[in-house]
Amino acid sequence: MSTELVTVQQVRANPGLLKLDLYCKGLRMDESCFIEQDGGRKVLRTRAGLGSGLELILPGGLWTNVPVSESFAQRSPYTLYREQGSYRLRHGGTPVTEVQLSPRPGWYDANLANGKPMTRIGTLQGTYLGIYQAKVCEYWTQKPTKMNCKFCSVGLNLGVDDADEKSVEEVMTVIRAARRESGITYVDFNTGHYDGDTYLDILEPYIVRIKKELGLLVGVQTPPHRDLKRYDHLREIGVNRVSFCFEIFDRKLFEEICPGKHAEYGLDFYLEATRYCAALGARGPSHEPWVTNGEIIAGLEPPESSIAAIDWITSVGAIPTVCVFRPLVGTDLEDADPPRTEDLVPVFRRLYEATMEAGLPIGCAPNIHVSLVMLPEECRSLSPRRYPWQRAKLAMMKRVFGHSFSRRLRRMEIENAA
Repeated sequence: MSTELVTVQQVRANPGLLKLDLYCKGLRMDESCFIEQDGGRKVLRTRAGLGSGLELILPGGLWTNVPVSESFAQRSPYTLYREQGSYRLRHGGTPVTEVQLSPRPGWYDANLANGKPMTRIGTLQGTYLGIYQAKVCEYWTQKPTKMNCKFCSVGLNLGVDDADEKSVEEVMTVIRAARRESGITYVDFNTGHYDGDTYLDILEPYIVRIKKELGLLVGVQTPPHRDLKRYDHLREIGVNRVSFCFEIFDRKLFEEICPGKHAEYGLDFYLEATRYCAALGARGPSHEPWVTNGEIIAGLEPPESSIAAIDWITSVGAIPTVCVFRPLVGTDLEDADPPRTEDLVPVFRRLYEATMEAGLPIGCAPNIHVSLVMLPEECRSLSPRRYPWQRAKLAMMKRVFGHSFSRRLRRMEIENAA
């Protein structure tokens, strides 16, 4: 275990390290803070296990969701305070840096025609729209014993800050508002486990409407469908991202912490679905990009196991999504300690290096800033390696795709307005 300590001087100079340190330690809000009055976003308990915090923008344009409600955050050395209209971070009383509140758009305070708040349909996670679609994951309702993942809070959230039923028209109304006011380019759908593998059937009508009427990028995060050919169809109808959250690469810990996933699918099938979908990039509509993510949670297993997961995911052509474990209030692991920043630095360093070595298309989609995780490109400052040729290639890909995607969106907006 590393004994290196993260210092104020280091986080001042390295926004990527600051983002990681805030995930691990959270922050306390000084009484001088008036988040919503100053145009910030209300803390909403949405999504399965991460979106419980305060949305901020750090130096370097890094968007983040910082724990503020959990018990470990109350012990944090970080304090957010307001001074002359600006928000600043202190560490143990020492000034660190100025930060910005992630802006709250007008639609956040609006209701649908039926009176339902728009934020119960979808919320911004950084700059993209996240929608937890359909009813609660059935691991939470399974009898005689619940089989939910022990870190997960989705069964505590639905019906509180998130609606359990969302019609196509409700979702499209919120997406249009988010596109118009927030400039979103990407919509991410998330579901839990349902008997009969119905999650892709549930999502397809929403996907078809979005692609036909708005042309936005669309992602799908569900359990792996038992018929892997269903992902060929998702590719054909224009889905741009599929993500498989197997969470833990250590088999014993996977069984212990994710009992429902272990019993219903097993780790091997999650890996096979990741491998299968990563190979679909060469097929499907040429104008629709395609990426596959394997998602893990750092801090629930030893760092070396997380690094092994990253290496396996990139070896099959998928991009790792690496979350930081957050012991959320009300979950089975709420009393667990969050991971130490020092222990996770090697994990996120490897995330950047492995994706660059594999030549994977990171950071190319326009206006997608993710607050819930460290993106691979955001981990660049944690590595001494520079990768000049790979970075030049990615910069070119980003320019080319951004230009063509913007033209396509403008064309569709004109056609739909006519």
